Amino acid sequence: MNYCHYASALGQLLLTEEGGFLVGLRMEGAVPENACRRETPVLVQTENWLERYFRGENPPMNLPLAPEGTAFQRRVWDSLLTIPYGTTRTYGEIAKLLGTGKMSAQAVGGAVGRNPIGIVIPCHRVVGVGGRLTGYAWGLDRKAWLLRHEQQQVGGTACPPYMGGCF
Repeated sequence: MNYCHYASALGQLLLTEEGGFLVGLRMEGAVPENACRRETPVLVQTENWLERYFRGENPPMNLPLAPEGTAFQRRVWDSLLTIPYGTTRTYGEIAKLLGTGKMSAQAVGGAVGRNPIGIVIPCHRVVGVGGRLTGYAWGLDRKAWLLRHEQQQVGGTACPPYMGGCF
């Protein structure tokens, strides 16, 4: 397993690669800026993707991803990749899309919460009913930041609850 630390606008991120696939992207505590165990083509590609994302671009999803999880979790994570940049979906909308039945929004929420490749697999784009911000492993302040960041780039004029007002 290879990893790099990436200094982002949200704090240090830990990027993890295994077998030529990105398998993890998560928040880290205090670590040396951009320290790497072994920089690989996938980690360089991910760093470039993140650079573009944090500059306000909508980089194409061309990273080789291999998140570890159950078949259901992987289905949910795949559905997150279809949520357009600068938009959101509710847990219930994703559950309906997947056809998962009763208690499905809660099951989707559980899978979203276990996403091992944050930002790239955009779990931050999933909100509660009415646009309400709900749990986020990196904290609701970071989730709101990511949503505002994307919405500003697409020139959004809507004022969802997490925006705290229009721009």
